[in-house]
Amino acid sequence: MQKDKIRIGCGAGFSGDRLEPALVLCEKGNLDYLILECLAERTIALAQLRKKKDPTSGYDLLLERRLGPLLPVLVKNQTKLITNMGAANPIEAGRKIIELARNLGLKIKVAVVGGDEVLHLMDAAMPVLESGQTLSDYSPLTSANAYLGIEAILPALASGADIVITGRVADPSLFLAPMVHEFRWSQDDFELMGKGTVIGHLLECAGQITGGYFADPVSKPVPDMHVLGHPFAEIHRDGSATISKIEGTGGLINSRTAKEQLLYEVLDPFNYLTPDVNANFSRVEIEEISLNLISIRGGSGQQKPANLKVSVGFAGGYIGEGEISYAGANAKERALLAGEIIQKRIGVLFEEFKIDLMGINSLHGDNLRIDSNPYEVRLRVVGKSNREELANLVGEEVEALYTNGPAGGGGARKFTKEVIGVVSVLLDRKLVSPILTVLES
Repeated sequence: MQKDKIRIGCGAGFSGDRLEPALVLCEKGNLDYLILECLAERTIALAQLRKKKDPTSGYDLLLERRLGPLLPVLVKNQTKLITNMGAANPIEAGRKIIELARNLGLKIKVAVVGGDEVLHLMDAAMPVLESGQTLSDYSPLTSANAYLGIEAILPALASGADIVITGRVADPSLFLAPMVHEFRWSQDDFELMGKGTVIGHLLECAGQITGGYFADPVSKPVPDMHVLGHPFAEIHRDGSATISKIEGTGGLINSRTAKEQLLYEVLDPFNYLTPDVNANFSRVEIEEISLNLISIRGGSGQQKPANLKVSVGFAGGYIGEGEISYAGANAKERALLAGEIIQKRIGVLFEEFKIDLMGINSLHGDNLRIDSNPYEVRLRVVGKSNREELANLVGEEVEALYTNGPAGGGGARKFTKEVIGVVSVLLDRKLVSPILTVLES
């Protein structure tokens, strides 16, 4: 039976998002669908590393903590869940969800969407970057995941699954897919695809549209941010929608928060490319209806791209880091001397080497440095190398400043991490085939 309107809530906007807003949405939002958008470019590249070490891992690290409390409420309220928490290993994520459901005594059906891993295609396809470089300049490659669209999710929804879990899928596609499924929109109706993509894009970052990333206590105050609510949209068959949040939660939804989110990560509002449509955001109308309730109309689109974006991870060496603080009289001058000592001792050994005085020049560099004398300064030294043992040297040298001067250093810390770089390329979409697996508890 076709619906005239549906409710979709966004319970997470990135992998480290808070857990409770999704539960509040699911309990009180009267939702048809809950979306958890938890996958960034670097997130999936790092997940691929975990999967290589352990074939049963590689899905979102918070999957069990998020879904444990959510599953009973989802089942009780007959709310379907769509999430990309499968990351680098959606099939194992699906199995883990089935295990959670069984332990809770719940009967659910989980549809797993895969097929986004395309590392095996990188050599044969030899995609070229916009800069003209080839991927050979970034070897060794560690991962390659294509951004799938609604074509991959719709069969999962058609299976009658209670939960759809995916790997790499374009963020707005997670929201557009249930609209197309419920309203029976044609995928060739690019105006509707564009309108649905606008709504998905507004929802996808969760707390950003409810005032989180918008807030400035002086110029743009937002109330009760300690209990920031996440958004839900009531979407109509014609592609119009209202966006609100649960009454009693913190935050703010108005035309200003919506406009900031609409332009978020959009380089060209006339041509916002997704796997589903070349969307046009230029004629979107946002109207404030009442407190924390806005209406969204407009948006259009053109033929979807012939290529899919692919996020490629590559081994980028190691970064060694060390920090130490100086306080009191001449704190800045002592920190400067400490940085000079480190530079003379090891700076020349590194491909990239950076010394910052946090609070003075770490964000905008020496060109915007303020000649002040703060009470305290924290020195940060970072070096990048292809050799882990050399990267370790950065933290060791900073720690050695304790007794080798200058005077009064304290609170030193050191660590070394492996760097996974990310670069994007385009790949002929005909080479990518989504895979659907259905599991039942």
